[in-house]
Amino acid sequence: MTIREYIQQEKPRIMEDWASLIRIPSISCEAEHKSDMVRCAEQWKTLLLSYGAQHAELMPSAGNPMVYAEYQCGQPSAKTVLVYGHYDVMPVAPLELWNSEPFEPSVREGRLYARGADDDKGQTMIQATAFKFLVSQGLMPCNVKFILEGEEEIGSPSLDEFLKTHKELLKSDIILVSDTSMIGKDTPSITTGLRGLAYWEIEVTGPNRDLHSGHFGGAVANPINTLCTMLSKVIDDHGRITIPGFYDKVLPIPEAEREMIRHIPFSEEKYMQAIGVQAVQGEEGYSTLERNSCRPSFDICGIWGGYTGEGSKTVLPSKAYAKVSCRLVANQDHEEISRAFADYMQQIAPKSVRVKVTPMHGGQGYVCPIDLPAYKAAEKGFEVAFGKKPLAARRGGSIPIISTFEQVLGQKTILMGFGLESNAIHSPNENMDLEVFENGIVAVTEFYKEYSRV
Repeated sequence: MTIREYIQQEKPRIMEDWASLIRIPSISCEAEHKSDMVRCAEQWKTLLLSYGAQHAELMPSAGNPMVYAEYQCGQPSAKTVLVYGHYDVMPVAPLELWNSEPFEPSVREGRLYARGADDDKGQTMIQATAFKFLVSQGLMPCNVKFILEGEEEIGSPSLDEFLKTHKELLKSDIILVSDTSMIGKDTPSITTGLRGLAYWEIEVTGPNRDLHSGHFGGAVANPINTLCTMLSKVIDDHGRITIPGFYDKVLPIPEAEREMIRHIPFSEEKYMQAIGVQAVQGEEGYSTLERNSCRPSFDICGIWGGYTGEGSKTVLPSKAYAKVSCRLVANQDHEEISRAFADYMQQIAPKSVRVKVTPMHGGQGYVCPIDLPAYKAAEKGFEVAFGKKPLAARRGGSIPIISTFEQVLGQKTILMGFGLESNAIHSPNENMDLEVFENGIVAVTEFYKEYSRV
């Protein structure tokens, strides 16, 4: 039986298993769903055992339980694949924007709609179904371990310590993750890079109280004016970030990768129309796709202070605040950048104000070499499933756990993601394209076959 024949034969069971997970509102950021987190973990344990795992258990962490399962294929020289996923989901608000119940899956026009349909219950179900097929047919050529967490949507606060504690248990030859997206349904791609992140809150204090702007304006530093001036100096006229030492560890984009990026279907005009801007801007010498995935960036995420109520109040405020972030690229250490930024703010602050910079959170970037045997196996899997070779594409977002895997477990991760931009993850009417879902199962199945040969 081929994998596609198996999918068609088992489709009702696959859909029901998927639905059994979706119906559990495993929202990790809401305390009222604590029991649902355990229920969802238990359901994953039950499913993985029924799919052929020889052992599965819920393992405690500092937060929600981890689901661990394993399968040994019996071949002494077999490679070991560690599959990671997460069973927690985002809240559903605003509920009124959903066209169907968020925790009751609804199939419409070739898509399944529900919270978690894609992120990450749907994508993890792709992995689990491919595993089930290979084991049931006696075709699984690799040892497989699953680790599913319940805190990814709140930053995986328990994962780092869990990995360190169970490093030997989680030993593998490669880590496989389906929690990212493709360029398009007809343009399959494998994510080869993720940007890191550094995030701060800045507090600028001037006078010891709010002052009358008529009596004191022009004679006393206005913290909002000063904060704006300071932040305006972080990016120069060429789009370069001015923090001392910021680019010291930034690696150039390999020309071969720049060539691949040039082949990604992309219309700058449509890009601008979609977000309602008249022009793009950024670091000189780089395309839009390079700027938002392969190069670092700096953004003011929020800024406030003074009077913002109805009407007018002529006040010179005592304090001003901002939240700012940097997206970082591979090789940049978020803790080093965090210290460098805090030092820079102090250096450029005038004596007329006091500045406090508070680091909030961060994570490392990640790059997967495209010559890895496991990457080649994934590439072949996509080609078989989608009928064309996937493009290698870096993404501008951050998944800090991927770099954590490399730092703690010492292994690279292959990001075999099957999401689409139209899947609306984290938003009302999250969904998964069912054709892509099935192709994903085929791609993962072929990955195991190919990886066992390299």
